[in-house]
Amino acid sequence: MSVKIHPTAIISDGATFDENVSVGPYSIIGPNVKIGSGTIVKSHVVIEGDVEIGKNNTFFQFCSIGAPPQDTSYKNEPTKVKIGDNNTFRESCTVHRATTKENMMTIVGSGGLFMAYSHIAHDCVVGDGCIVVNSVNLAGHVKLGNRVILGGGTNVSQFVTIGTAGYLGGASAVDRDIPPYCTAIGNRVRLKGINIIGLRRMGHDRQVISEVVEFYRSMESSAFSPKSFIDNDKCMKDYKKNPVVMEIVESINVSKVGIAPFFMS
Repeated sequence: MSVKIHPTAIISDGATFDENVSVGPYSIIGPNVKIGSGTIVKSHVVIEGDVEIGKNNTFFQFCSIGAPPQDTSYKNEPTKVKIGDNNTFRESCTVHRATTKENMMTIVGSGGLFMAYSHIAHDCVVGDGCIVVNSVNLAGHVKLGNRVILGGGTNVSQFVTIGTAGYLGGASAVDRDIPPYCTAIGNRVRLKGINIIGLRRMGHDRQVISEVVEFYRSMESSAFSPKSFIDNDKCMKDYKKNPVVMEIVESINVSKVGIAPFFMS
């Protein structure tokens, strides 16, 4: 099948489309946009700037992809947006191109669902299989691991990292890192526990999951800070062979903004 472009759409010279791309009424596609096969751009969508979009994505009406970053230091430098395959962007999603402050690219992985009015700011890196619920805002330089779920109305501050399979409750205000496989909620956000369902869905066996939960509870109840806990050989002696625990440990070690505190009931 050929590319289908509605007669009211505005397509700039230089825009390129692979086979089976569809562009709906009144959508605007800029000159440096490349769209992969099977992607559907519905009505009133604007895609501008240097944007590379993979296969089988769907953009619902009023999405804005590749607009300049909301950063006063940006001077129209040639930064990019790169989007993978099989994503769905619902109504009025926004994805801004990067600044020059990091890798000059805003990146969205594959297989994600980005619900209405969600925002991905400049220099963000979003992993595969993420679910970003309505009215979630990711500030600049936010990093999401694979299979992260962010509840509706959640706001994530600049430079925060949310690790693989992190699960955030709705209306959270996230100003600290969330380690992989952890759940969290609140304003300001606090760690609530381990995403057991997420670990099961990722194929981890019962023994691994049990050790992860035990590790989390031991760290939570310890008099040590999380960093001191993971640096203590006595505290860690039973967990060093667990790959999930070690992934959590690594995230704590490399955190620049610090991890969220534990939830106190």
